[in-house]
Amino acid sequence: MICYLSRAYFLVSVLFATSVNAWAAKQPNFLVILADDLGYSDLGCYGSEISTPNLDALAENGLKFTQFYNCGRCWPTRASLLSGYYPQQVGRDALPGVDNNARSRGKRPSWARLLPHMLKPRGYRSYHSGKWHIDGSPMGGGFDHSYYFNDYDHYFTPTLHYLDDRQLPAKSLTDNFYATTVIADYAIEFLKQHEEQHPDQPFFEYLAFIAPHFPLQAPAEDIARYQGRYGSGWDELRKERWVKIQKLLGLPGELSSLEPEIGPPYDFPEAIEQLGAGEVNRELAWDSLTTEQQEFQAAKMEIHAAMVDRMDREIGRVIDQIREMGQLDNTVILFFSDNGGSAEIMVRGDGHDPEAMPGSQDSFLCLGPGWSSASNTPFRRHKTWVHEGGIATPLVVHWPDGIHASGELRHTPAHVIDLAPTIVGLAGGEWPSEYADEHLPPNPGRNLAAALGTDVIIPRDALWWYHEGNRALRKDNWKIVAAKGDPWELYDLGTDRAENHDLAEENPEMVKKLKAKWIEVREEFTNLLQAPNTKK
Repeated sequence: MICYLSRAYFLVSVLFATSVNAWAAKQPNFLVILADDLGYSDLGCYGSEISTPNLDALAENGLKFTQFYNCGRCWPTRASLLSGYYPQQVGRDALPGVDNNARSRGKRPSWARLLPHMLKPRGYRSYHSGKWHIDGSPMGGGFDHSYYFNDYDHYFTPTLHYLDDRQLPAKSLTDNFYATTVIADYAIEFLKQHEEQHPDQPFFEYLAFIAPHFPLQAPAEDIARYQGRYGSGWDELRKERWVKIQKLLGLPGELSSLEPEIGPPYDFPEAIEQLGAGEVNRELAWDSLTTEQQEFQAAKMEIHAAMVDRMDREIGRVIDQIREMGQLDNTVILFFSDNGGSAEIMVRGDGHDPEAMPGSQDSFLCLGPGWSSASNTPFRRHKTWVHEGGIATPLVVHWPDGIHASGELRHTPAHVIDLAPTIVGLAGGEWPSEYADEHLPPNPGRNLAAALGTDVIIPRDALWWYHEGNRALRKDNWKIVAAKGDPWELYDLGTDRAENHDLAEENPEMVKKLKAKWIEVREEFTNLLQAPNTKK
């Protein structure tokens, strides 16, 4: 097995659970907010220059986790969030050596229920608004109402979006539609309906924004807020953010260097040609770029900032609705991102018009490696990699009735697999051992309740990653990591959080030990996927 509980941790958890019962007079509500392709340092409270006052206020009156992890990619992270398992355990990401058609990436096994199903016996109503990107439908996943946005290439004119799994009409520019705002609109509407129709029941709301995922598209007035801000380039921005991160988070080690040899994870040369001479597909020094490249790149970051800024303002509207309901103090709010900033460069949807205003419906721009390296400050690499830049994310937690601390840091390593068992536990439930006469595998996540009360390290055996050949394992402060086809690297994250100093050559025994553990977990997951369903 990959995780074990210590007696000391069990006692701390019991004591915290007891104190939660004393603090909260009733079951808490839950608002889980998920950003898409947001980097570690893209929030003001994590070192950014982007205006995010609503999320900053949640952090100031709640907690910030400094070592929280996702799965490095969109659909694996969402599967883990809603199921409580690693994506490979529930068939939502591939495993090496396992046929892709053999439940390794596709439909979840029948035992893999989602959070709404687990919360329903506790009396919860569940609502979803935004992205989905796992198998099945939101309503089939147990949600009572859902606005499902499934057109990832059009922020202004979507053709695929659904209300309670029923397709809605396509939108045009005359409809004054912007995805980030409309996703918040539906979240607010579901809350209003809940207050009117089910005031005595707690709620679980899953608010899954598309932003700031490409294409970089935002209202012109939002982009104007950042005009001229990024002319100094990503080199300087990374330094600026690192200074703030040291003050706000106290991360150990040094700022990583740019890696000019690292480009997008997927090669689309026709997109580079279509985007023109201003596009740059490497993390190059800013002063090595032409004036045309600098202007083109600065415009892209202005749009990215506008998208994050707008998302924060829409989050503020949702929070205001919960406050108007008198439920803010008793609502657990969790905010994080599905992966790090993205180095991808591609053109999809209706294509890219070079003559169109950057950020408009007719443009299709991506952040690219340079700005992604700034988004992920102070870390190396990007979305799809499992170096810290691909998997480290902010986690902001706010719950006045249950958390007495304000503005404190939590340093325990934690992972998206921990959120489902934490939510179920805070709701007063226990993780099930069976469902529909099927035995469930042991849950790999940890209830983080103890860490909400005090800055304790939640004990676990290890954390494990695999995505598209990229692989990693963290045990205590030791981490091995390797990009696809590369040898293992070894880092002591307790002194070198940004993975600057590879210790593999000087400590081969630790590499051997952690590699064996990585293989052990892989084999455990492989056996689970290939085993027949086990009935009672």
